[in-house]
Formats: sequence, structure tokens, C-alpha cells
Amino acid sequence: MAITLNNGFKMPQIGLGVWRMEKQQVRDLIINAIKIGYRHFDCAADYKNEAEVGEALAEAFKSGLVKREELFITTKLWNSDHGHVLGACKDSLKKLQLEYLDLYLVHFPVAVKHTGVGNTSSELAEDGVLDIDTTISLETTWHAMEDLVSAGLVRSIGISNYDIFLTRDCLAYSKVKPAVNQIEMHPYFQRESLVKFCQKHGVCVTAHTPLGGAAANNEWFGTVSCLEDPVLQALAKKYGKSAAQIALRWGIQRNTIVIPKTSKLERLEENFQVFDFQLAKEDMDLINGIDRKYRTNQPARFWGIDLYA
Repeated sequence: MAITLNNGFKMPQIGLGVWRMEKQQVRDLIINAIKIGYRHFDCAADYKNEAEVGEALAEAFKSGLVKREELFITTKLWNSDHGHVLGACKDSLKKLQLEYLDLYLVHFPVAVKHTGVGNTSSELAEDGVLDIDTTISLETTWHAMEDLVSAGLVRSIGISNYDIFLTRDCLAYSKVKPAVNQIEMHPYFQRESLVKFCQKHGVCVTAHTPLGGAAANNEWFGTVSCLEDPVLQALAKKYGKSAAQIALRWGIQRNTIVIPKTSKLERLEENFQVFDFQLAKEDMDLINGIDRKYRTNQPARFWGIDLYA
């Protein structure tokens, strides 16, 4: 299952996110994921494991397990590299051992103090607040992203963590339209207006944190996951699936892309088994009714400023 982007490229509807994937686990998880059927991997410079992902991909290509053109590889421009887009992209390509990216995203709509290409940081100023660079506009960053497409380094470009207004602005000043907006989205944070706006204007929505963060965001941010919700638990029993599979299927039926993260082989297999059933309309409606407008990924806890406020 794939969604056709506004430039004609196809993006698999489920992918594996590698955020917080331990370096020593990356090789086995990537190889096993490919064997299971995953063809979409979501990376980022800030995850600090691009080199390990690249080694796993190179092994998969060399062994004949999969061909490069069969995979869809995403990575992201970190906040500290907004003024060094070309260098940052080339650094990611080198680490990933790739000649081109299928998708390159602006990770967050903010530029911060540059600390050297590839050295992703979120430096705080003396007042304990994120050291935001006010000399670099998002429009400037976007036009540098567009140059990557012209250079053949990137097939598609997109945005991440942009709200309606920032997405609207990007559509207004872009020569190459954003193909994707990757946002936190799950049954407790459904983002209905943003999803509708993006889809109306031909911007595909990718849901990061599609399971509500589970243990990872509880550990980092103290937030709770939607997977224990009675509605999801009841539907899991009804369909003979897990609550995670119900949440992922709900995202797929909204015509969005989901990129669950896991470090467990059994979960890797389970998360991929979401195309053999369909949620009835009344059950979609039940899930639509549990929206809490609850963000679980909250970097403000580290940055000293809430960019979403």
C-alpha cells in the first residue's frame, strides 16, 4: 500500500521510524524489517544513528536482499543546520551511504545556533531558553531545500511539525511544493483540521508517534499513550488485533502514512500486519470520539520554550 505524492512519487503507507533506536540494534532491526516487508524507513540527523542505518542498508543492497529503488528513505534537516542545507544533506547522504534521498524534511520550523554540519544540537542561551537564530527565515530554508531537488540529491522535500499557518505560508512561497508534512498524530491527538488542510492542498500527512509515544514518550516527557484506552482495547478484542494495530489501521484509513517505532522483533512484525482487516465506519467514529488534543512529544521540556504555544 502506497500513497502517490503531489510529484508522482509513491510513498509506502507504513514505515519504520528509527528514533531512539540504539546503535547496536539498528542493523538487525533494519535487516529484519526488510525481510518482513518494510520498504520505508524514517530517519533524521538528530537521531544520531544515520551511519548505522547506512551500514545496514549497504549490507541489504550488497546481499541482494533488496534493491535501492525498492526502498523509500526519509531523513531530516536539523534545526542547527538551516543555514547549511546543502552541507547537511550531503552529510546525511554520506552517513546513509546513499546517492539520493526519497524525502528530505525540515525537522522543525525553527533555526537555532549553528554548531557545525552533522553536529546536531539544541543549545540553550544563558537564560536557559533555546538559542533561536532570528536571521534565517523558513522561506530561505525552503528555497535551499528546493535546490536539493534541482541538484538531484533529493526526490521529494517536505516539512515536519508545521501547523496550518506555517504550512499555508510554505505553499505560498514555494516553487517546489512540500510533498509531506510529518506531524505527531494518534487517536489522542488527531489534528483533524491540519490533516484536512494538508490533504486539500495536496500535502500528504505522515503521522509520527502514531501509537501515542508508548513507553518512549512516557520516559522522556512523562506523557501517557492512547493504547490503554478502553475504546482501543475493546476494538482490539473485537477484531482479534492489538490496540497498536487498531491505532495504526485508523491512521491508514484516514489516508495518512504511519511510521511506528519499535526495537522488538515481535512488534516489528505486528505493526506491519495492518492490511488484512478494515475498521468499520462506526468503529472509526468511535476512535474519532476519543481525541484529547493531547500532544505526547513535548520538546519544550528540554528547550525552555514551547514552540507550539
